[in-house]
Order: sequence, then C-alpha cells, then structure tokens
Amino acid sequence: MSPTAVLFQKIGISLLLGLLVGLQRQHTTSDMPGLRTFPLITVLGTVLALLAESLGGWIVAAGLLGIVAVLVFPNLVRIRRQDPDPGTTTDVAVLLMFGVGALLAVLPEGQMGVPVAIGGGVAVLLQFKPEMHRFAERLGDQDLKAIMQFVLITCVILPVLPSRPYDVLGVPAVFNPRETWWMVVLIVGMSLGAYIAYKFLGRDAGMALGGVLGGAISSTATTVSYARQARDDGVGHRAAAVVIMIASTVVFVRVLVEIAVVAPPEFLHSAAVPVVILLLLTLVPALVVGYRVRKQPGSMPEQKNPTQLKSALFFGGMYAVVLFALAAAKQRLDDRALYAVAGLSGLTDMDAITLSVARRAHTDAWIAAEGWRLIIVGALSNLVFKAGLAAALGGRRLLVQVAVLFSIPMLGGLGLLFVWPSGIALR
Repeated sequence: MSPTAVLFQKIGISLLLGLLVGLQRQHTTSDMPGLRTFPLITVLGTVLALLAESLGGWIVAAGLLGIVAVLVFPNLVRIRRQDPDPGTTTDVAVLLMFGVGALLAVLPEGQMGVPVAIGGGVAVLLQFKPEMHRFAERLGDQDLKAIMQFVLITCVILPVLPSRPYDVLGVPAVFNPRETWWMVVLIVGMSLGAYIAYKFLGRDAGMALGGVLGGAISSTATTVSYARQARDDGVGHRAAAVVIMIASTVVFVRVLVEIAVVAPPEFLHSAAVPVVILLLLTLVPALVVGYRVRKQPGSMPEQKNPTQLKSALFFGGMYAVVLFALAAAKQRLDDRALYAVAGLSGLTDMDAITLSVARRAHTDAWIAAEGWRLIIVGALSNLVFKAGLAAALGGRRLLVQVAVLFSIPMLGGLGLLFVWPSGIALR
C-alpha cells in the first residue's frame, strides 16, 4: 500500500471505532459524549500521534490534557446547574481541527488529501447531527445488541483465529480457521445490513420490499414466516407466494455478491450468465403475479437477529463441512459426487455451497470451469426445500401457488444444467 493509503486506513479505522463506541454511548447516555464526539476524539488521537512522529510525543500529551479539560468542564457545570447542556462536540472539533492544521504543515505534498478528508469529514459529522441522533434513538436494545454481536464476531473472534491450513481426515489443507470465519463475517454482515434496514422500513414495507429485505436476511426464515401467516389468514396465499418468490430472487443476488467477493474473476465470468438467467426466471413471474395482488394488505413478520453467535457458529460449521465434502468427493470419488454434495447443502442454505465452490475455484480447475453447475443444483434443491416448507406450514393452497411460480425457475435451471454449454463466460 502507498503511504497515503496507509494513512487513510489508520484514520478510517479510528473513525469507525469512534463511531461504534459513540453509537453505544449515544443510545444509553445521551447527555455525555456520543455519536459525533467519540469519532472526533479518536481521529484527534490518530492525528496527534501522526504529528508526534515529526514534532515529538509532547503533542500527544497536550492533546490528552485538552480532552481531559473538555470532558471535565461539563461535570463542573453539572454541579452548578440542575439541567446543564454544555456540549463537548464543538470543543473537541476545535482541538481536532487544530491537529488537522498542524498535520497539513508536516505532511509531504503528495499526502495533502489526508487532512483535507479529515476536515471535510468533521464538517459532515457536525452538519448531520439531527439525522445521526434520530438514527441512534430509533435503534432498540435488540438492534444495538445485533450490532455489538457483529462486532464480537468481526473484531474480537476473527483476529485471534489462526490463519493456516489444516488437514482433515486425510484431505490436505482443507480447513483454515480464519478463512472460514471470514465467510461468517461476510454472510452475517450482509444479513445485518438488511436487518437494520428492516427495523426502519420492514413493518410498513409492502410485498416487494418485504420480500427483498426478507431474502437479504434469510429467504428460508421468510418462507417460514409468510407460510405461517398464510395459514393463519394474516396474508393471502397468493401474496405470500409472491413474497417467498421475491425472497428467493434475492438469494441469487447474494450468490453473485459472494462469488464476486470470494471467487477468482474467471469464475465470476463463467457463473454470472446462468445465475442471472435463473434470477430473471424467478423475478419475472413474481412481478407479474405481484402486480395483481399489489393492493392486498399485510405486514412483514418480525425478523430475528441474524448476528447470534450460535447462528454464526452453525454457519461456520456448515461452510467447513461443505468445503471438506467437496474436497473429499473430488479426491476420493469423481466429479458426479460433487452434485450430490451441492444438492444436500443447498436444501437449507445457499451461502455455504456458494462460498465453498467459490473458494475451491482458486485451486480446482474443474470447479473453476464447471462449478456454476454445482451452484445451480444447490439453488434448485433450495427451491424444492422451500416448497416443502410452504406445504407443511402454509397448507395445500399455498403449495399450489408456490409450485406454479417455482416451476419456471426449476425448468429453467434444469435446462441450464443439461443444455447450457461449458466455457461460455461473460466478457
């Protein structure tokens, strides 16, 4: 990385950590430094430490004394006034901008963008005070818990895991703890983003947005929730089928994102066309039927926190098992056994088979060329499983609606498997 990129990385991490702690404080103690002040303080510490490399460590000590003075002042006021509101954000911003000015003086010309970005970020942080406070106020205790559990998964567990491959039952270099947990972070992060969006929009979301958010959090959980609603007449059978179909469409968007992040570019090129075809074959019927029932009332069911440690451990274990099964089947059986692994894995979850295939595409030539077929098999298996859930939980009427909609991507997926030639890639 270039020196400028390293500086931005340090300051960016400092900003994010300050926002994280500030969010927690803002949510629980509104009269103390919160969502804007903590980022300013952490970035100030980074800026002064950078300055210390040229000016000496005294500047860090001076900054610390300044922060102490800023934080002590409100307490003194609080003693003298019954309901004080002295505010510390402006004072910390003054100290930080002092540091930014000094940073401009000591950095070489090629790195001037760093203090400029800090100064602009301070202005933005100060300007959007009402929006940031409203965001913190609208988060409930469970929402904040979800964010902090993601922090536990990402910032506490991930760094301590060893990053080296281990042999498992005679299959060489098939398990890397940190790499496996990175997959957990990726999946939980996507689900958490959708969960936060749901908390702000979900209860009032229509069918389309309900399906999108539900699919981004968990298409299987969405199928279960809407099947139960259809059984209890909380929502019509056709509307429930449309939401389940839209959630299943979002699965293919997740698949493309996961492939783009994990797999080599060549695999994305070969997998993109068939996955997009299957996505369209799922989306178009949902839109057609959804247009007919767009005015039907119904609310989105309550969604569960996707960052639970138990769920993360379960997914990490599932990913490791599927990765091992693919490697073992390739080593000890033949390529046809891989389809059985893909079908079984796809029954309940598409993320594990997608990430496992995408990861194996780096080292396995056959999977790099034909691995998209395994993902299609997993997707078809997943549709069959969700149709079974709809039948078991929603009854025969919902099964009929879901079966009609699912038949189009099912037939299209089978056509791709048996007719689509090898070696066609997106260019």
